Amino acid sequence: MANDGQLRSLLTPVHLGSMRLRNRVFVPGHTTNFGHRNEPTARLAAYHAERARGGVGLIITEAIRVHPTSAGRSISLGSFSDAVIPAYRAVTDAVHEHGARIFAQIMHAGRQANGDATRTAAWSSSPVPWAAGAHVPHAMGHRDVAVVVEAFAAAAGRMYRAGFDGLEVHAGHGHLLQQFLSPHTNQRADAYGGSLDNRLRLTREVLAAVLSAADLPVGLRVSADEFLPGGLDPDAVVEIVARLKHDFPLAYVHVSHSAYHGSYSLATQMADMSFGHAPFRHHAARFKREFPDLPVLAVCRLDSLPEAAELVAAGEADLVGLARPHIADPHLVNKAAEGRQHEARSCLACNQGCIGRLEASLPISCVVNPEVGAEREWRTAWRELASAAGGGRRVLVVGGGPAGLAAAVAARRAGHQVSLAEAGDDLGGQVAVAARVPGRERLGLLTRDLAAEIRSAGVDVRLGWRPGVDAVLAGGYEDVVVATGSRPARRPLPGGPPVLDLWQAVTDLVAPPGGTRLAGTFVVIDDEGTWAAASVAEGIARRGGRVHLVSPIAGVAARITTYSRLALLKRFADLRVAVHSMRTVRAVDATTVALTGPFADADTTLDDVTAVVDAGSAVAVDDLFRELDALPDGPTVHLVGDANAPRTALEAVYEGRLAGAFLGRHDTPAAELVSHAH
Repeated sequence: MANDGQLRSLLTPVHLGSMRLRNRVFVPGHTTNFGHRNEPTARLAAYHAERARGGVGLIITEAIRVHPTSAGRSISLGSFSDAVIPAYRAVTDAVHEHGARIFAQIMHAGRQANGDATRTAAWSSSPVPWAAGAHVPHAMGHRDVAVVVEAFAAAAGRMYRAGFDGLEVHAGHGHLLQQFLSPHTNQRADAYGGSLDNRLRLTREVLAAVLSAADLPVGLRVSADEFLPGGLDPDAVVEIVARLKHDFPLAYVHVSHSAYHGSYSLATQMADMSFGHAPFRHHAARFKREFPDLPVLAVCRLDSLPEAAELVAAGEADLVGLARPHIADPHLVNKAAEGRQHEARSCLACNQGCIGRLEASLPISCVVNPEVGAEREWRTAWRELASAAGGGRRVLVVGGGPAGLAAAVAARRAGHQVSLAEAGDDLGGQVAVAARVPGRERLGLLTRDLAAEIRSAGVDVRLGWRPGVDAVLAGGYEDVVVATGSRPARRPLPGGPPVLDLWQAVTDLVAPPGGTRLAGTFVVIDDEGTWAAASVAEGIARRGGRVHLVSPIAGVAARITTYSRLALLKRFADLRVAVHSMRTVRAVDATTVALTGPFADADTTLDDVTAVVDAGSAVAVDDLFRELDALPDGPTVHLVGDANAPRTALEAVYEGRLAGAFLGRHDTPAAELVSHAH
């Protein structure tokens, strides 16, 4: 962990060429889905303005697509005509108002541009789809290449007129320029394929056109390693950057990794909590050694400023990028500069509210920061709540999981007198159980941070108390927030092996105190395709158990984002976890089960089964709510989180925040505050 001196160095000014940045921290480009008709919106401007207000030195926009064949969806950003300039100017003005610099990242997605919405064919170097089942792209002709080069130049000119401080040409992440650079995707036999010089030709033409079109510093984003057989590796990408640096005045090289490919490679691009801290920092370090006079930007799973400061102190990078941590807490830099690093809200690297929602074509959110995408509305709401509290209401929150903790924090911030009752000996709820699973420990940061907030705010916390209706009424509370969570399912399997619910499986199999290696065969029934079953299956396998994951739905871990699922499947393969989709379990005898499916195949029999883990749908624990709701005259009752309906921590924290903030209000600006969910 960085010391105070290293952290101070991170927060000192730095230059990119002649441009001064107030510190070495930047927000790298990341998709938000806050666009409308491929233009930025006031919502996007407010989102970036909040991160600029939080003290970051540089913001790089999400990819601005230079041509309609790269648009994919209307909620992405594009630069297809001069009409977009005022909307981008609103973004740059909002960022500049708070002292940060902003660069526009320009790119063409190439073969993975989803043309279903626009009814266009994706363009690429060769007719090679990005994943099994994906559309075969159009192999670009020479006139197509000329169109793209001109589109990059036109986009650069528009971004210059929109007031951007610089440009980043995206030649990484398996997008179009990388598709030409990589021998894995480039199968051409013309002037744009074959030799490295030929594969570099399009990137050279794009850089020349961009530099001619805009008098701005231009950086290059690359993937140091594609993690693909026959693809680009660090040696090859170092050579590519060396040649481009020789011919063009690059302002910096932004070192990432991966290709947009339906394999483990894609999982590394948004490395989740299973990867550990800064798993790819060695790539930036390599480029800094090779190019000591070229500013190097490092990125990916830098979870906090102290951790990021390590790279600068070690001479591995000049600037460090934190995308997901800035989604979680836009004020990271100011908190650190003011000696309040301990108040920074932790990113979980869970990929749930950010990339998971993007896959569903929804705007990003965040498990730990439900205000993402509604920064203006929440800022206004908190200001009004603070001025209108007038002594506040007497509030009881029942339940110390994420929903209850979020409700207590919000209610206290809104000026109310808040007590929190938790039946257990510790706060955290089901998150505390899930965080015991190896590889999922960062989940515990959610409730750790919330617990610290409620204690700092002066919430009266009472552990070991499960209040009933009489206790609630005797307390004279005006509002009761019921956040009692849910309990795991455990369906009987008559005549079969022992059945454990998820909590028992974690305690007895995955993370037992002083546990030894497991022996035996374990069947995990997964009804929902979520992390609940997948992480328990992986945990049992890591302890030596032979695991069969059985699901009645098609696919594996279907509700886990692709970016995380591809890494999970690799770990399953390494651990020899057997997966049976579209199958259900029936007992044969005390140590045997049969797997039955909807097809004509014979049943699969599993012998010597030690135990079955039932990861079926959870059941809401809402008894207190129903009793209070039935009273003819009682406190106002608010039902949140899994007690409302079993879902995930994303919904729990969001509902808790809304309920706690607007207690006693009949004019909750719900339409404004929840609009980002649609």
